[in-house]
Amino acid sequence: MSAPAEKAFPVSWDQFHRDARALAWRLASAGPFEAIVCITRGGLVPAAIVARELGIRLIETVCIASYHDYDAQGALTVLKDVAPGIRALGDGTGRGVLVLDDLTDTGKTAQVVREMLPNAHFATVYAKPAGRPLIDTFVTEVSQDTWIYFPWDMGLAYQAPLNPGTAG
Repeated sequence: MSAPAEKAFPVSWDQFHRDARALAWRLASAGPFEAIVCITRGGLVPAAIVARELGIRLIETVCIASYHDYDAQGALTVLKDVAPGIRALGDGTGRGVLVLDDLTDTGKTAQVVREMLPNAHFATVYAKPAGRPLIDTFVTEVSQDTWIYFPWDMGLAYQAPLNPGTAG
């Protein structure tokens, strides 16, 4: 018996914008937040949208590489740590800081950042079951075996139907 096919979840720019705004609505009552730390690169787009919606001007990045071949998550590498000024906010443990990413998959990236900012509020637009326990707020949960195709990774191309016999 062969392995089941990967589940695809393509997300358009319009859908992602709506979902990121929905995340901001959920976060509005969880604050106030003094700053956003976005996990790059995926957290950059939702951070811009959430920052606009919540009126947050202080935005920082933490740069962690985990998907080295766009297929499977590999070893985590911290390319850029959180700035000391962000770490010093509030009580020095991340209280008042919103950490944003596009997706939590296994939770490994969130765990690394949670060690840096243990009392920050963690939010993602999408969550998978393995990473869900590390996230405080999210919009949509998808199954662990679903691959999300984000709009910044896509171009316009033909999409094959689920049943190839129906094409044409």
